[in-house]
Amino acid sequence: MQLSPFRIEAFYDKHEFTAELMLSSSDCQSRTVAELLAFEPDARTKLEALWLGYTETRGAPGLRLTIAGIYESLEPRDVLVVAAAEEGVFLAYHALLQAGDHVIVESPCYESAITLARGIGASVSKWQRHHSDGWAHDLDALEKLVQPNTKLIYINSPHNPTGTQMARATLERVVEIARAAGAYLFSDEVYRELEHDPADRLPAACDLYDKAISLGSISKSYGLPGLRLGWLALKDAAALEQILQLKLYTTICSPAPSEFLVDLALRHRHALTRRNLEIVHRNLPLLDAFMERHSSRFDWVRPSASPIGFPRFKTGDATAFCEAVVRDISVLLLPGAVYDEPQHLRIGFGRAHMPEALERLERYLAKLPL
Repeated sequence: MQLSPFRIEAFYDKHEFTAELMLSSSDCQSRTVAELLAFEPDARTKLEALWLGYTETRGAPGLRLTIAGIYESLEPRDVLVVAAAEEGVFLAYHALLQAGDHVIVESPCYESAITLARGIGASVSKWQRHHSDGWAHDLDALEKLVQPNTKLIYINSPHNPTGTQMARATLERVVEIARAAGAYLFSDEVYRELEHDPADRLPAACDLYDKAISLGSISKSYGLPGLRLGWLALKDAAALEQILQLKLYTTICSPAPSEFLVDLALRHRHALTRRNLEIVHRNLPLLDAFMERHSSRFDWVRPSASPIGFPRFKTGDATAFCEAVVRDISVLLLPGAVYDEPQHLRIGFGRAHMPEALERLERYLAKLPL
């Protein structure tokens, strides 16, 4: 397996824990353990009595029952708990793909969606979306990318990094294309339930197609990345078993405290997303006004879901700009080059301190020549 450097994580490894203010966070405002335990009166006692032995490879039965309840047609047997979303991508790709297979990846995308496939020896075609047409989904282009050996199609909605949402009719057509090709549909849904208008919420792909795999995570919409758990939801029992067997070579099982706290959090997930959406709805108008005031520097497609957006930087090198901003004022933006979109940068607005970070950036821009 040959993997290229993971640029997004390398950038964050360099800056995330030294920058004073994050303005590119992909997750929402987090909570303390005490805040989670306060959801149920006996939760603290149960946590203190928790047995710290090995856990089930598939995930705790109660946790899988809770996760299955997020979907319309799944049972606990259709859920595999993984060590955050990234392990889910890694396991599914390595269990289901072989050298010589063909993969289609909606792009721009989180880098591992492409690099892991190439590392296996599969060929990759990008289903490319473009800022110039509002990040539209070109379904004719997707259909033309399908080859006889297309094994998997990767999609992501709500979308990282653009913060846009696929239309229901678009998703249904993508499912038809995957079904006609006999391909797995890997659907990254880690921002599901953080649509700015809940009426825009899509069905989970795993509820629409028997070869669809829905990826979920406690990190993004729910704002609890420190618990380091995600899940794969799929009805294809044979595929799930292949993925499970590979998990025995990676993490084997999940930490019992994380499973307990994730189960607790998901039982109260609507309270988590309600608070996070309140933050998003407070912050997004501030970004709208900022983008209007600085339209000579930035141009963006307004996000409709998730806590992130992907403005185009119009006055120079976006990577150099992000490096200068973190060096000079200790505010962290993410350069779009890590998504192969060097004219863009990612901005995050799902955290409570976003207005402070934005104000600091505005003062900085006032001192720069156009």
